[in-house]
Amino acid sequence: MDASAREYLAIQTFYGQRRARRSGVPYMHHIDEGLWVLRALGASEQAQRAYCLHPLVQDDDERAAAWARALATGADLSLPPVDGVSDDPRVLALALGYRETANAALSHRPGLKGPEDITLSTEPEVNDMLRADKVQNYKDFILHHRGTHPRSAELEQYFQAWLTRLEVTPEQVARWHAELERLYPARH
Repeated sequence: MDASAREYLAIQTFYGQRRARRSGVPYMHHIDEGLWVLRALGASEQAQRAYCLHPLVQDDDERAAAWARALATGADLSLPPVDGVSDDPRVLALALGYRETANAALSHRPGLKGPEDITLSTEPEVNDMLRADKVQNYKDFILHHRGTHPRSAELEQYFQAWLTRLEVTPEQVARWHAELERLYPARH
């Protein structure tokens, strides 16, 4: 997948020049670095394209429901509510699957104590997307929030639970974080 993919262009348009409030890091860095992790995992192009779309449905119940209806009815994906952000029903389904799995185990969820409290997707591609997301978010957490965020200890436990559940080893995390830092030094 490259930067001319319609899903990449859609998230680029959605994010524009917006940055994370606390760290100042452009939101597109999350996508670019997550895509790098997906490539390192050998993830499918469909998973990479769906990863680009996950922010569009992550926190938007209305959009997610509309996309699900469009998929269920075989609607023309070039029209609203999908508006051509993808021409592949599988990509949209993976983005929705990511949303469902990730939102079931958010950091503020009561009862999320460890890896055993996280239910993974039955779709391996969704789990690859989650690996990329958690590895990238953990990198930013370490760089910008560890020890300074009011929920630092809780977030550390959250990332460790996810990474363990996704079978991402500490060695992989260290190697991928180092490579991301080498490829994208001090991105702010």
